Amino acid sequence: MQLATYPSIWPTTGLETSAFGERIDPFTGKRAFHYGIDVASGYGNPVVATADGYVMQLKRLDKIDGNMIILNHGMSGYTTLYCHLSRFNIKVGQRVKRGDVIGYVGNTGKALGPHVHYEVHFNGKPLNPWNFILEE
Repeated sequence: MQLATYPSIWPTTGLETSAFGERIDPFTGKRAFHYGIDVASGYGNPVVATADGYVMQLKRLDKIDGNMIILNHGMSGYTTLYCHLSRFNIKVGQRVKRGDVIGYVGNTGKALGPHVHYEVHFNGKPLNPWNFILEE
């Protein structure tokens, strides 16, 4: 595996407000599995690609995920998702490098405030993003 395609940095600056795994859903009050981490940040703060890859999909104003980006990190088998964005800074098919600004923090979709919901998948299976982040 090429290190550049390994999702290893924070997607934005801020504080983790919800971890990967079982939690109480803030909307329903029931137990539910949370497939990523939520990073609360200031509205409009930059969101960056956490690894090299290309823009596989953009979703606009999805009822749950809001504005969402899916990046494919090539032959490594990794994909990353970034949800609730205020706007995009990329286009489908565009190549990105780790650290490139791909969008901006928002609160679109099912969100209580400005944050990024961030997921890491390996061959389609969601994994805990905390296990990938190599920076403090």
